[in-house]
Amino acid sequence: MADLAAASTLLGQLQTAFSSGDLATCKQLLGRLKLEMTKMPALPPVYQQSANTQQQLELARQVLELAVLLAVRQCDEAAFERNYAQLRVYFSDARGMLPPSGQEGALTGLHLLRLLVANRIAEFHSELEVVPPEVQATPEVAQVVQLEQWLMEGAYNKVLAARASAASDYTRHFLDQLSSTVREEVASCSERAYESLSVADAASVLMLGGEAEVEAYAREHGWEVSGGRIAFHKRGDSADGGADGTAPPAVDLIGHCLNYAREIERIV
Repeated sequence: MADLAAASTLLGQLQTAFSSGDLATCKQLLGRLKLEMTKMPALPPVYQQSANTQQQLELARQVLELAVLLAVRQCDEAAFERNYAQLRVYFSDARGMLPPSGQEGALTGLHLLRLLVANRIAEFHSELEVVPPEVQATPEVAQVVQLEQWLMEGAYNKVLAARASAASDYTRHFLDQLSSTVREEVASCSERAYESLSVADAASVLMLGGEAEVEAYAREHGWEVSGGRIAFHKRGDSADGGADGTAPPAVDLIGHCLNYAREIERIV
């Protein structure tokens, strides 16, 4: 009982520090809490029954939920993956021993979104298969599933617009990464499809805020801006690729389709 009481006190301190944005204190308290958790026999993989088994499991789940969110705030991808791997046991193996967590949908959605951002499509679908139906129905998970469908359809404008309806700031963290990747893909396609575009059209295609943003983006990519138009780099479009050795759009598209087919085959 002493270990549980000490851990409960530390958890309260962690929640306070997390709410106030004191990340340094959070990191220190999290380390102490994980040490306390090693003294609790009811936790996986032991699952030793005791008078306070459920309290131990609930406390550990709360600690790991905060650990995952803390990793997002710290932009620590490795910590996110490590802490979620520990947390998922409480969402799966220990599911019948605990009341539902109000955070499960949000954290599962973040995990799936991270896989999507990393282009780990086969793993995304494998993980989604084991998510319970009631969790799949949550807004956070449903949004990520919709994003994956839009990416496969090439509906990049919808992906870029999704940030405005993000479920939380944590979701926006990963959507910012995804939006950056998608915008780069749209920019690459635009370079190959057009010799030039008006600044207004480029702002619409790339979903940028206005002329200043478009011009800044153009400078980053070495495009010329003159007279309200953007001139792209010249690229060859022969069957063997461009003069710079890059593949033409058709070959690029075929490559994407083949990669997607391979991923689907791995899932099946």
